[in-house]
Amino acid sequence: MKSTHKIYFKDSKNMRAIPSSSVHLVVTSPPYPMIEMWDDMFGRQNGNIRKALQNRDGYKAFELMHRQLDRTWKELYRILISGGFACINIGDATRTIGGDFRVYSNHTRILAALIEAGFSALPLILWRKPTNAPNKFMGSGMLPAGAYVTLEHEYILIVRKGSKREFDSAGQKQTRRESAFFWEERNNWFSDVWFGLIGTQQKMKKDTTRLRSGAFPFELAYRLVNMYSAKGDTVVDPFLGTGTTMWSAMASGRNCIGFEIETGFRDVVLSQKDTVIATSNDQIRQRIQNHLDYLESRSDDKGKFKYLNKHYKFPVMTRQEVELFFNPPQSVEQIDEQTMEVTYQDTPDNEFSGDWKELTPPRTKKSKANQLKLF
Repeated sequence: MKSTHKIYFKDSKNMRAIPSSSVHLVVTSPPYPMIEMWDDMFGRQNGNIRKALQNRDGYKAFELMHRQLDRTWKELYRILISGGFACINIGDATRTIGGDFRVYSNHTRILAALIEAGFSALPLILWRKPTNAPNKFMGSGMLPAGAYVTLEHEYILIVRKGSKREFDSAGQKQTRRESAFFWEERNNWFSDVWFGLIGTQQKMKKDTTRLRSGAFPFELAYRLVNMYSAKGDTVVDPFLGTGTTMWSAMASGRNCIGFEIETGFRDVVLSQKDTVIATSNDQIRQRIQNHLDYLESRSDDKGKFKYLNKHYKFPVMTRQEVELFFNPPQSVEQIDEQTMEVTYQDTPDNEFSGDWKELTPPRTKKSKANQLKLF
């Protein structure tokens, strides 16, 4: 099994190299309008944004910045298959311009643009970001009518093109089964509030045009890739940044195409290919170990499990997990300036094979009548 990953260092609005209806999932976090670290980038794309900020017209600057992003959302609708998902991590902004402090609601503006582009909105996720800030207020402290609540969460907008995705052929159905996640992961991942995921801030070289990157955590992108795509699917990130979506796709056996307008990120992205194998396999081991820990804790209270995973021979909660299988990455090869190819292991890791008879009931032959009761 192999996957291919391409990086285009150009504006995400220029995705003509991607055929229409060929991408299965988008996972991205765009530059946040009205966050000062992105003012210069937006200003270079439209000089009227600089003028609006200079004229202290915050709302006009906000709207012009989003119009730059709107063209990308329309392109994403074009390239996604029917049933494909787009997951957009975005935070709102608070800012004082001309003495006027207000919140600029990026998530509502982007969601409206996605719907206008043709997407169907699905329930979103609140990412509750950990904070060590000792002060939980902004404004006049303990005196009423002058303080503001702090923003300690971001949004993951989830939209779909068209109706539910179909897996028609036998091969597609088999790949989907092997791409399953654990029952306890499903209960955690498909909650509308995510806790404990720590974001990162990547400092860049001084000669780059954007000196910082507000990169989202690997675990955030990794979850979304596994929740909304299957092995062999193609994932696109139109704002690649330091490459987090690409590395999560590599770890999950998906293909990825990334776009990044800032060429200063090139060295940062490519330098991480030397560590992605170890990081990916650590992630796989941790998922399996977490499952084994769950089995042990649950068996104390609930008793034995009904199903066994056919590859690893450990118990699982549901029939849908029986064929779940991880493909550990083995190597990453640089094909050309913009292309990497990943080779995966096709056999299970014996590290987690074992005798789990004490956690599973003895198999009994069901009568045909009993089998029919299951459907």
